[in-house]
Order: sequence, then C-alpha cells, then structure tokens
Amino acid sequence: MRILLLTHIFNSLTQRLYVELARRGHTLSVEYDIHDSVTEEAVDLFAPDLVLAPFLKRAIPESVWRRHLCWIVHPGPRGDRGPSSLDWAVLEGAKTWGVTVLQAEAEMDAGPVWASVDFPMREAAKGSLYRREVTETAVEAVLSALERLAAGLPPVPLSEHPGRGRLRPPMRLEDRAIDWPRDDTTAVLRKIRSVDGFPGLRDELLGREVFLYDAHPAMGHGGTPGAILARSRGAICRATTDGAVWIGRLRERRDPLPGLKLPAAHVLGEALDGVPEAADGPDEIHYEERDGAGWLYFDFHNGAMDTAQCERLRTAFVEARRRGPQVLVLMGGEDFWSNGLHLHLIEAAENPADESWANINAMDDLCREIIECTDRIVIAALSGNAGGGGVFLALAADQIWAAPNVVLNAHYKNMGNLYGSEYWTYLLPRRLAPQEIMGNRLPLGAPEAAQKGLI
Repeated sequence: MRILLLTHIFNSLTQRLYVELARRGHTLSVEYDIHDSVTEEAVDLFAPDLVLAPFLKRAIPESVWRRHLCWIVHPGPRGDRGPSSLDWAVLEGAKTWGVTVLQAEAEMDAGPVWASVDFPMREAAKGSLYRREVTETAVEAVLSALERLAAGLPPVPLSEHPGRGRLRPPMRLEDRAIDWPRDDTTAVLRKIRSVDGFPGLRDELLGREVFLYDAHPAMGHGGTPGAILARSRGAICRATTDGAVWIGRLRERRDPLPGLKLPAAHVLGEALDGVPEAADGPDEIHYEERDGAGWLYFDFHNGAMDTAQCERLRTAFVEARRRGPQVLVLMGGEDFWSNGLHLHLIEAAENPADESWANINAMDDLCREIIECTDRIVIAALSGNAGGGGVFLALAADQIWAAPNVVLNAHYKNMGNLYGSEYWTYLLPRRLAPQEIMGNRLPLGAPEAAQKGLI
C-alpha cells in the first residue's frame, strides 16, 4: 500500500511504525501536520491508499478524511476519548491500558474501530510508557488493522462495542497540581509522571515557577512536606507527607531558552547553598557481575550524556575492566541506550561553544577507552533506541547486539555532519560504506541495521 504518515513530529512511535511498515513492503511518505493546506497538498502529491496518524495535536481536515481512508492511533483503550488519555491513566494508577486504531470522522476519537489492543501498565513516567508499552502495542494494533483491511472486513462502529473507556476532558493544571502539605509519595510521583515529557508539572520551588520532571522515590528520607532535604548528582530531594521524592530535571517557566530540561541543581544554582549533599541519590550508572561477565548500566535521562556523565562512565568502564571479567556488557538504559551529547546543557551553558567542545572530548575519551580495550570482549547490548553519538558509542564495542524493536538514528545530518565525532570516521568504514547511512535522515530498524552489517 501507499501509506502517508501524518504526524505532529517524527517521534519515536512514528519512527517505529515507519521501519515496521517499510519492512513489510509498503511505500511510505512522512508529512508534518502543520496546516490544513500542507496536509491537503501532501495527500494530493502522494495519493495514498491510507493516511495513518500516529501523533497529532489537531484534527485531520474534513477535506482529507472525507476523500481518503484515515486512521488515528489513539493511546487509550476502546471507547477512550480525549487528548489527555495516557496522562489520566498514569495519574489514576490504571492497571491496564490500551491503544486503539480509529477511523477519522467529524467527532474526535469517535470513529469506527479497526483494532484495539490492551497492555499492562507500569508505575512509570508517561514518556517511558509511551516509548515502550504504547509503541509496542501501537505496532501490534496497526498491523492487526491492516490485516483486517486486507481481508475486506469493515471496522466496528464504536457504538456497538464502546469498551471500557470514556470521554475525558483535557487535563488541566489544577488536576495534577501537587498539594505538598497533603500529598503522599505515591500521589506526588503519579502527578509528576502523568505529564513527564511534555509539558512537565508546573510548581513553585524556592520562589521560582518551574516544571518538574524525572521523579523517583527517595527511600529513607523525610521531613517537612515540600522542603528540599538534600541534593545528589544534580537531583534534589523534596519531602512528601510520608517520605520524599528525588526530582532529577527542571525547566524554568520563563527561561529565555524555552524547552530546556536541565539537572535540578543546575537550574536552582546558588539557591541550594546550605542544602547537604547525599550519597544515596539516583545514580544513572550501575555495575554488577554475574554469569562470568561484567554488566555496566547507564540510564541517562532521555539518553543525553553531559560532560560529567561521560567522564563518570569512562571511570566506571576503567574500573570494570580492572576487576577482570573477560566479557564486559554495556547495557545502557531501558528507554534509550544513548542519544549522545547533552544538547540542552550545551545550549544553556554560558559559552555553548566551550561546553560542546568539552562534551565532545569527554565522549570521545570514553569511546577511545572502549576501542582500546583489546584484552577482553566488549558487547554493546541495545534494549532501547539509540541516536546520533549514541549509535557510534556502541560501535566502539567489539560486538553490537540489539533487540528487534530498537530504532537507530545513525546520522549527523541535522547537526552539521560533526566530522569524526565519536570516532565514526574510524569505526564506521570497518562495517559498511559511511554514505549508506550518514546522508540519510530516516530511522533504521535493528533488523535492517544487522542486514547492512552495522550491528
């Protein structure tokens, strides 16, 4: 089929659907949904058999859905409607949730159902659920809907099988506002996690309006609810009614550089003078030995690695090598293996040029340490997606393994082609001709990467 992917941004779900559908022989085009006229022109030029919308922030124009088959991928179970579906599921602690493929009609999320698949929920941030459970389930639902279409079966009207979902209003600030004197740890975590990713949870902290992200329970801590108790590795510990939470990232509401999520301690700066350092804060780097191998985990927020994190990971790798296991496995994180340099911290630095140079050098030092580890086997094991420098960090290992659902963005085309960064000019030609991927901005699925010899 000719399938037009219509999306607000080319996000992780859209990329995954792109590689899955391309793998099955469909002809694809991607169009950003920015204006009705742009969408209409894209449809006229491409003449699709199907318009598939994995991630939209506005309705498909009537001029399109009346003339073409249009499917909406909705992150909610059958019958669920509204733009804050997953937000409500996280906030209310739903045990199961789902993804539904609906046909676009005049009423939002009310068209006939082509497929609906449920999944068990984790206690996790909305963004993490979206990248993992929602994405996997969406792929299953879309492929199921395509099978139904190919078999000549019609969709099921929502009125015949309304399911367990319902119409929910957009989530408002007051729906998820933290009441620090009343909310326990579970409530605080769910409120922050329900809107982690975008736009974040708006709150006041030390007299400043900020958005909160990256929340985790802080075991063994407690104090006056709302008080900042400690800081550790860039995170701050804030008391709840029955304990405390670690908050790893903040964004200032009135930041002149909008959208930058930065370590909480970096944002608050001197306002944290006098707040004690704690040794038990969230540590993105963890090492263990089992089955005769050393396993090095590094679960950095959104896969971004700043200068200090690169240096800490290099130190951890050197220490793991010193301990002597003959196989070292670089596990990365569950959501992302690595996405390379920390662009937000670079952008927020007093001198972005100096910070980018420091970050690139710290990353290159880490890569070189792995490249020159020739006395044992080093395996990069990718269970999460990788992009930019994260892909080439993996290539520094002797072997690169990836789960079949991993998506790689192995290019620098949007970043000025960064010549030689992460040693790609040294590592890539051993595996394939660099022009095969360096000039291509499209994502690469793990099976395709293996077929090319990249992994």
